[in-house]
Amino acid sequence: MEYRELGKTGLKISSLCFGASSLGSVFHETREAESIQAVEAAVEGGINFIDVSPYYGHYKAETVLGKALKYIPRDKYYLSTKVGRYGKDGVNTWDYSARRATESVYESMERLGIDHIDLINVHDIEFQAAMEGGLQKVVDETLPALVELKKKGVVGHVGITDLQLENLKWVVEHSEKGTVESILNFCHYCLNDDALVDYMDFFEAHGVGIINASPLGMGLLTMRGVPDWHPAPKALVEACHRAALHCAEKDYPIEKLAMQFSVNHPRIAGTLFSSANPDNVRRNIQWVDEPMDANLVKEVQDIIGHQQRVTWANS
Repeated sequence: MEYRELGKTGLKISSLCFGASSLGSVFHETREAESIQAVEAAVEGGINFIDVSPYYGHYKAETVLGKALKYIPRDKYYLSTKVGRYGKDGVNTWDYSARRATESVYESMERLGIDHIDLINVHDIEFQAAMEGGLQKVVDETLPALVELKKKGVVGHVGITDLQLENLKWVVEHSEKGTVESILNFCHYCLNDDALVDYMDFFEAHGVGIINASPLGMGLLTMRGVPDWHPAPKALVEACHRAALHCAEKDYPIEKLAMQFSVNHPRIAGTLFSSANPDNVRRNIQWVDEPMDANLVKEVQDIIGHQQRVTWANS
């Protein structure tokens, strides 16, 4: 496992990171015992960065993760969670106020069974962008509340997450220097979309660490294919399916190639994947430790075509 510096935080995180969303049965129903084993397999395999959110499974993911962490020494992992997105009884909610952000941090620590959060993120700021106050509220209210918790030693570092790269850039530009220490972006550094590369110079110039997520493009880069709700255009879905079949003919799963590709960029500190299956966790760790077939990457991207530069998720 390779470890890389996350911006100026001083955290040296594993190039492959564990996303705990699956523990909340976000994608399909999961078994708690198996979920706990998945977390243990991740840490045993050298992963030292775990990401979660109260939104995942409407607090379920944090609760299950907290049970898993009871069996893992605190110095074996860095923990990241979020504020801003929530839910209860199947209803999603959003609240980016300073008061709710502060409350949420303490609630998360209780569910997780810890007394310190290494990285706290404002979750999917695009939703606040569409509400009263827009992204300026994140700058003026949410982030300062988290910075206060940092001063108290409750959290170690502060970051933001979003699908829209331009939103992340805007908040970094309009925040006091050093406030945003990391960004988490998904679906924009994978085999079919490398838009994140265009923003790397900006984030690095501002001392902001980069975390990538969704190396499989939320199902695009799998033999199984995408779920019904997937926002990708039909042409891209079909192109990715052709690419998956091509990889299968080469006896090289597209999932393996996709994981290797996303983890392989040296300017990305860590790439998050999520699974509640310990066997899948161990397999992914093994894959990223193997050399990547660069020729197959080119073949796959040729099949997908120039659509890899299209921010399909915005369509």
